[in-house]
Amino acid sequence: MFELRRLRLVHELALRGTLAAVAEALAYSPSTISQQLAQLEREAGVALLAPEGRRVRLTEHGRVLAAHAARALDLDEQARGELESLHPGLAPVRVAIMQTAALAIVPAALRLLSERAPDLRVELVEMPPELGLFELTARGVDLVIAEQYPGHTRAHTPGLERDPLGTDPIHLAVASVDPARSLDDLRDRPWVMEPAGTAARLWAVQQCRAAGFEPDVRYELADLSAHARLVAAGQAVAVLPDLLWEGSAVPVSLLELPGRPAREVFAAQRTASRARAGMREVRRALHDAFPMRRTDAVPPRP
Repeated sequence: MFELRRLRLVHELALRGTLAAVAEALAYSPSTISQQLAQLEREAGVALLAPEGRRVRLTEHGRVLAAHAARALDLDEQARGELESLHPGLAPVRVAIMQTAALAIVPAALRLLSERAPDLRVELVEMPPELGLFELTARGVDLVIAEQYPGHTRAHTPGLERDPLGTDPIHLAVASVDPARSLDDLRDRPWVMEPAGTAARLWAVQQCRAAGFEPDVRYELADLSAHARLVAAGQAVAVLPDLLWEGSAVPVSLLELPGRPAREVFAAQRTASRARAGMREVRRALHDAFPMRRTDAVPPRP
């Protein structure tokens, strides 16, 4: 019989690509990973790994076993979920959150959970949505709060499902004394944007290109609070979501973008975890905590 713990290693290697990455993700040493995979090869009776330069790659047999490993891990999660339904709070729920969710959604959600499911342990880790969705597939987290921008739908991954939480209007942000009134007025300004490769960066650049210019991105920062500070100081302009201002004064001037766009904020989970009672409680709390449904929410900005 294959041991599930070893099957997870070959599943992780198929996703992450290197033994070093698997070791880092699972907090093992690379030598331990190698030893466990060697044992798995002996159990399988076929070569699962082949050398490729200084690294290794999965053989055809290895890829077949990795696919079976993914299904075995799903079945294990489904079984644990059904057991948990008899005893809610049995397992903690680990959630990957983007920065604006940490500011505007999660505090209220945790307050609701403390009332509804006080024995449930929720663990949070901040990750950009791209990394969070990958770690969800790799079972590094149980739930992800992510976003997608108008016209830029994220890829749908087999085995994952989404629960829309709400929409979040997006505005141009300029210094309060800035005379600009539209995107066209900002073609010669320095911009601050999120790092290259993120959905937010791609979407913001496309808005500028649609307006007929290439943005001068001088500042590349993941922290949206830092974006706001640069804008307020008159050193940059930006495209920022309204959730960033939830519960605080807005230190900049907000201008409408063409079409008044809004991003969709959603929670994603593995389909195999659907039966977990703790997961259902967390999803319900996130849905109820979204600002547009809360009685203490800041009114929508014009």
